[in-house]
Amino acid sequence: MNLISKNIITAVIIFFVLGGIFSLIYVPSTQLESIPISQLVLDINAEKIKKIEVLGNEITINYLDDKKVTSSKESNSVITDFLLGLGVDSTKLQKIEINVITQKESIWSWLLPILIYGILPLLVIGFFFWTMIKQAKTGAMQTFDFTKARARIFGAEGHNKEKITFKEVAGLKEAKEELVEIVDFLKFPKKYLAMGAKIPRGVLLLGGAGVGKTLLARATAGEANVPFFSISGSEFVEMFVGVGSARVRDLFSTAKKASPSIIFIDELDAIGRHRGAGIGGGHDEREQTLNQILVEMDGFERETDVIVMAATNRGDILDPALLRPGRFDRKIILDPPDVHGREEVLKIHVKGKPLAENVNLVEIAERTPGFSGADIANLANEAALLAARRNKVQIYQTEFLESIEKVLLGPERKSHVLSKKEKEIAAHHEAGHALVSSSISGTEPVRKISIISRGMAAGYTLQVPSEENKMRTKKQFEAEMATLLGGYCAERIIFGEVTTGASNDLSRASELARRLIKEFGMSSLGPIVFGEKEELVFLGKEISEQRNYSETVANKIDLEVEKFIRTAEKTATDILAKRKELLTKIAKTLIEKETIEREEFEKIMNTANSKTKK
Repeated sequence: MNLISKNIITAVIIFFVLGGIFSLIYVPSTQLESIPISQLVLDINAEKIKKIEVLGNEITINYLDDKKVTSSKESNSVITDFLLGLGVDSTKLQKIEINVITQKESIWSWLLPILIYGILPLLVIGFFFWTMIKQAKTGAMQTFDFTKARARIFGAEGHNKEKITFKEVAGLKEAKEELVEIVDFLKFPKKYLAMGAKIPRGVLLLGGAGVGKTLLARATAGEANVPFFSISGSEFVEMFVGVGSARVRDLFSTAKKASPSIIFIDELDAIGRHRGAGIGGGHDEREQTLNQILVEMDGFERETDVIVMAATNRGDILDPALLRPGRFDRKIILDPPDVHGREEVLKIHVKGKPLAENVNLVEIAERTPGFSGADIANLANEAALLAARRNKVQIYQTEFLESIEKVLLGPERKSHVLSKKEKEIAAHHEAGHALVSSSISGTEPVRKISIISRGMAAGYTLQVPSEENKMRTKKQFEAEMATLLGGYCAERIIFGEVTTGASNDLSRASELARRLIKEFGMSSLGPIVFGEKEELVFLGKEISEQRNYSETVANKIDLEVEKFIRTAEKTATDILAKRKELLTKIAKTLIEKETIEREEFEKIMNTANSKTKK
């Protein structure tokens, strides 16, 4: 329909242009009155005529009163002889100015009709045919382009604006050190080949979402100053058979022509899943694409200066053929940045933003454990947006701290107003979490308590670890379960009943107890892992667990889960019952102020502890 509409519009424009040309060429002239030759004779004898002009057989008569008319004479006759023969007085005829105009034949007299009636129609028809042929050719070319790889090119000529280097990538020190060798090979390949060394043909970047896998790959290309061909794994897979493998061949062929270069395949798991795990047998389109990648990587010549980089956060489901030596034989793990790495990432993302003097990036980094580079970028942007909404000219520490909570829990739901009773329940619930956490060892310090709704939570107790923890003990897990049940136990002690507000806490505590038993071997059942998890590929991310234990063991697991939960419940209940007055005091402060920061909470706890000692 678009092509037809385009042709119609083009035709209308052409017709308007032609109409304008004809209107300019054929300007309608004023029609003069024609009189018979006998009337002309009478007017000459009556001395009314001033001038006569003769053009061929046409006679133009100008009267004394400036009137102008036309007449005609016989062919091949002289005007004076013709008039005298009709009875004109020769004396009076001599008084009249007679001009005989000789018509010279102009080139336009014959060229213009040929152009208008001969050549112009041919040009119009030829233009239409040319347009139709061009459109047909474009459609055919698009059919062939369907098998072309749609890779985005960075770092090549004309794409220098997109070039980045390792300086723009904060943190990831170990990962960058691993990639320095790749950069050096791309710059000086002969040095390695002369030693008989083979550079890894494939580099696999493994890490969670937002840790900087794509950014690091582009920085590698920027450091080496080579073309960077970026494509997503999903772009290979189409509904037509053979398109994915054709695009793989085209991508690798293009990269070889531009060598030294880097091919980057993002989300490799889209096409690199374990073969035979899904529905469709061994010959579906995705597996053909994967097979072609395997062939292309294994078919590299030794001197080919092309490195294949790929990124995924699901390295556990990749096909073993991709991970063997000769293909993706170098695996680089990218972890979320530590506190120093987060500080460096923050420094990059706050560039160009007007920061107030009280902004403490170290404190922000300490309050964001587990944040990826993308999370920190989002945090900096949210702080800038919040400051702009408040009509500030600088971003203060307050905006950053509020943005941390927004990224973690979601925006404040100010429209979700709790009733007086609900507010009282929520305050005691959150106070229970905070009091239990502060009363036992192995827990993280409480940073903030709030009963202002955020996201799906009616209130929250924010705990931030004081240091990075890579490993945890059974005691820490038990303390966490007791803290999770602190809100549930506080409701039961104060109000004699519990609400649905504790449902998420109970779910997390139960899941943690099962993991202690089935994954971590921290129960009386011994150091045994129970259950084998298997991904159902055709159902997406859903995981099914295959039992590798008997019903008797299953019953023992259930009893152990109950034991962990009951122990945590007893711990929380004993603490809250013993310190009921302190629980009530924290809850009242929370109802009054809605938010208690770390300094105020520690002040309340220190005052209560000093009274207890006395």
